[in-house]
Amino acid sequence: MPRAAVIALSHGGGPLPLLGDPSHDALVESMRTRVPTILGLKSTGAGIQDRPRAIVLVTAHWSERVPAVSSGDRPALLYDYGGFPPAAYELRYDAPGSSEVAQRVASLLRQGGFQPELNDTRGWDHGVFVPMMLIHPAADIPVVQVSVLASEDPAAHFAMGRALVPLREENIAIVGSGFASFHNLQLMFAGIARDPSARTQLAAWNEAVTAAVLEPDPAARGAAIAQWRSFPAAYTAHPRGRAEHFMPLIVCAGAAGNETGKTFADHFQGLDILTYYWE
Repeated sequence: MPRAAVIALSHGGGPLPLLGDPSHDALVESMRTRVPTILGLKSTGAGIQDRPRAIVLVTAHWSERVPAVSSGDRPALLYDYGGFPPAAYELRYDAPGSSEVAQRVASLLRQGGFQPELNDTRGWDHGVFVPMMLIHPAADIPVVQVSVLASEDPAAHFAMGRALVPLREENIAIVGSGFASFHNLQLMFAGIARDPSARTQLAAWNEAVTAAVLEPDPAARGAAIAQWRSFPAAYTAHPRGRAEHFMPLIVCAGAAGNETGKTFADHFQGLDILTYYWE
């Protein structure tokens, strides 16, 4: 059985990646091409057995006191955005959920010292269905949605990822869906990308995050990530109390296990937005 990949990606702004917004072109292209290749979703013929049998997706748009896991077999879509054209509320992603995989996720999290809660009614938020519509439009692989923690505790999120490592040996891929490189909407709308000094600061932020996340030793990686608030421009990239879009990356860094990861960058509104993966 192949060892499934882990990838932490940026899902873009609301439904805009699916509505043809030109600023999202690079992110969309990566979600359509690079991400499916990393996950093994483009395998065909005899190689189709290398496709993951399920995808566990940690979404920035579901934040709870304890890890929450979607356990419904046919989740509806949660249009958790507003002010977009009617087409944004007509999107469909008909992949199944999996109560079996959800139970396995919850079991592993309990073994890791957490008290997860299963939720069989919550729909998939746009952190799930927007990227998945681009990554795997065939919608024939089960998806299980996992929340981040409202505490924004980096050690706890890293421990969540460490608890989920065995899924990879069961050919279950782990995807973190957030916006780790930069998620400060106020500054984004104010045009921060036009400020050369701000771009320099955010480049230093990306460099520090990359050094921590791609540290090959898991213990050192966890220790480095635990200090992420001391990285250059950390509060510019993710304001205090609003770091939910960074947390999926930390879970993925924990799920990386003993592997050394890789990264690639997409250009978005003048900024480099990084994707991290382990395969």
